[in-house]
Amino acid sequence: MPTNASFDYAVLRVVPRVERQEFVNIGVIVFCLEKRYLAAKVHVDEQRLRALWPSLDIPMVQQHAKAVVRICEGDLSAGPIAKLSQRERFHWLISPRSTVIQTSAAHTGVCSETHGVLERLFAQLVSQ
Repeated sequence: MPTNASFDYAVLRVVPRVERQEFVNIGVIVFCLEKRYLAAKVHVDEQRLRALWPSLDIPMVQQHAKAVVRICEGDLSAGPIAKLSQRERFHWLISPRSTVIQTSAAHTGVCSETHGVLERLFAQLVSQ
């Protein structure tokens, strides 16, 4: 029987004009220490981003979004951060930034299995 475990998650956002505090959600990062799970799912919606900032460098946003996924996976081609423990990678990814790509504050949930948590959160917070 699966046991309940707490997990943390943050929403990955593109903030084209930091001073205006407008953003578009492009992904979700989920971390569950007990289940040894760290994963991210991203989707860069070019049309929505262009509505806020027509001159935004979309390929740069896509490159950074893909790097988040690779860091979560521990893909060594993502650089030295990918070599850290899952906990360290999660905390590095969600640390506050004043850049075009930021995360929300971390939120907590409870699950019996990690399977489906990322997809559910992504559907609720990004793909709508």
